[in-house]
Amino acid sequence: MGLREQELTDIQAKGIRWTQTESLGLKRNGGAGPTDHKALDFNGKTIMIPVFNEQVSASPWRAELSEDQKEVMIYHHENLVDTARAPQIPNFYSLKTAEGIPYSKIATLHSKDVLATTVLQECVRYRARETSCQFCAIEESLKSGKTIAFKTPSMLAEVAKAAVELDGVKQMIMTTGTPKSLDRGAAVLEASAHAVKSAVDIPIQVQCEPPDDDIWFTRLKNAGADAIGMHLEAVSDRVRKQIMPGKASVPLSRYMNAYKAAVSVFGAGNVSTYILAGLGDTEEEILAMSRELVKIGVYPFVVPFVPVAGTPLENHPMPDSIMLDRIFREIGPMLAEHNMTSESLKAGCAKCGACSALKSYE
Repeated sequence: MGLREQELTDIQAKGIRWTQTESLGLKRNGGAGPTDHKALDFNGKTIMIPVFNEQVSASPWRAELSEDQKEVMIYHHENLVDTARAPQIPNFYSLKTAEGIPYSKIATLHSKDVLATTVLQECVRYRARETSCQFCAIEESLKSGKTIAFKTPSMLAEVAKAAVELDGVKQMIMTTGTPKSLDRGAAVLEASAHAVKSAVDIPIQVQCEPPDDDIWFTRLKNAGADAIGMHLEAVSDRVRKQIMPGKASVPLSRYMNAYKAAVSVFGAGNVSTYILAGLGDTEEEILAMSRELVKIGVYPFVVPFVPVAGTPLENHPMPDSIMLDRIFREIGPMLAEHNMTSESLKAGCAKCGACSALKSYE
């Protein structure tokens, strides 16, 4: 048994039918980042699999617990093809700050050893549908009380230290909703990275829209950030304007210039971007952008789009796994050729690789 690359791609693109998701370990539904997912560990390789959206009901993949409740049995149609384990609830989740705020509302465990936080859980683009990204659920977890609006630098430092010491967390990812300021969140990330690095030695990736001034890349690096992600999500102006009209006001030319400036500070590969396959960009558009990004030292982290409940795209179809497989088969060797494999990166989503099978194709 054991899932091949194409099967990993298929299971992430179609999700898995699983009625016992409350029984084992971590899950993610609502909020920013990989959401409506559950983490499963296949022989040391942890992947995030969609389990909570409606589209998953049509998936040929199914999971159920083993009789001893210790393993997850993975079926394709009715054939048992593999077994997996679910990462358990981390120890730091049981702790609270002196003010009584649960650590799990400040930062969460992604995959099996990645600490992630959304420093600002509110976004200037979110509340007006004429500007919001139609796939985003950043404020939904705030509305449901699962998190707090702003995580102070001292809070993040306290939780990061505990996560490293109690659960062996290997890296930290800090993303943010976009504030009204022209730095687009870089300032709060600078303060956050500095506080965490002063408390514990852990690699950090920060994520924000391209700030107005390239000096922020040096400031973030000096504060302790090891890598940066500036996420395109969609690669064509056509889809950007349709799906994320507010974010599309920052032109692609600014992203490309920001990438080049950031690579000069962080180094090749330690600048990355999320590309959500399935929003409407064609296969060739995704590949053309990926080729351009790799040439300038940016890791194009292509991820299957997962519709999230409560967003305008909640009924959007899941992406074509055959198309994803073709994309990964070109990008993977390209990354290896340019010495930008996920293992060589210092921190970030691409280093973790749990949300996309791309890492298996390098």
